[in-house]
Parts: sequence; structure tokens; C-alpha cells
Amino acid sequence: MSVASPRKASARDRLLAAADELFYAEGVHTVGIDRVIERAGVAKASLYSTFGSKDELVRAYLEGRHELRRTRLLAGLERYDDPRDRLLGVFEVLGELAGTPGFRGCAFYNASAESPAGGPVEEVANANRAWTKGLFYELALDAGAKDPVTLADQLVVLYDGASAGARMDRNPQAAQTARGVAAALLAAATF
Repeated sequence: MSVASPRKASARDRLLAAADELFYAEGVHTVGIDRVIERAGVAKASLYSTFGSKDELVRAYLEGRHELRRTRLLAGLERYDDPRDRLLGVFEVLGELAGTPGFRGCAFYNASAESPAGGPVEEVANANRAWTKGLFYELALDAGAKDPVTLADQLVVLYDGASAGARMDRNPQAAQTARGVAAALLAAATF
């Protein structure tokens, strides 16, 4: 009887894993394709046959980051039953992430800061941002906000600041500070 050997990850998966590690840690424009290929252990032709270009690899990297972020946030919010706690829980989840080794802030902000307008980075970052605003809108609506659109807009700005602050100050407590401000905004929006 033979024991099945573990399957080696596909070239696509290895390229995405390498891109995720390198792009997040060092930036999408500072990391060259050759480093991604070397880290992935694939031929250059594999990158181009799979993604077509570095831009499309960056798109796939950010789409993966979006899916991971979405899954992590929604799973984290499942531990809260009360709609107000769920809304504030977004900042708890951010604080947990900001406290992990290697936290470098928001992958979308980082990539956007390095990229020209109108490209794949902007497209994926805009989709991620729209999802975040939509999440805050739904949570604000469920929590009884009289104007959930305005509260969602305020919370997105607060979330952005907490993420950037946690990164720049290397202090995950920025998310807890933001949670306190969010609680005050929520109280004012639901009086």
C-alpha cells in the first residue's frame, strides 16, 4: 500500500503566495517580477501564461487580500449578537489584525499610494472600499442609525485612520481608540 504524497501547489498558487508575501511586506512597485518568480520557484513563462503581466498578478494579489479581509471580518463579527456590538466589533477585528507580527496597514492603501490612477490597483481598491462602506451601512442600519449613510461614511474614515495609525505608530491600540469614537458616533446617530 502506497502513501499518497502531498500535492505540490500549482504555479498559480505559488505565484500568488509569493506575491502576497513580498508585495505586502515591501510594496507592489518595489518588488520586481524576478523576485516573485524566484520566491515561487516557477519559470518566468509560468507567470506570463498564468497572469499575462505584473499588473494582473497585482490585481490577483489584491483580490485575494480582499477575500481574506472580507472572510476575516465577517467571521469576527459572528461572535456578536447585538447589532451595536457587531458594528463596534469591526474595530475589534482590526485591533486583532493590527496586533499581529508583520502588520503593515491596509494592502489597498499601500498599493494605491504607489500606483497610477485608472489601473487594476485602483479598480480592486475601489471595489474593496465599496464593500467596506456597504458593510458599515448595513451594520449602521441594523444598529438603528437614523442616517446610516452618514454614519457609514464617518465610520469608514475612522476605520481608515485606525488602520493607518496602527501601522504608522506601530500601535494596535489605535483600533481601540477608534472603537471608542465609533461608540460615541453610534450613540449620537441612534438617540
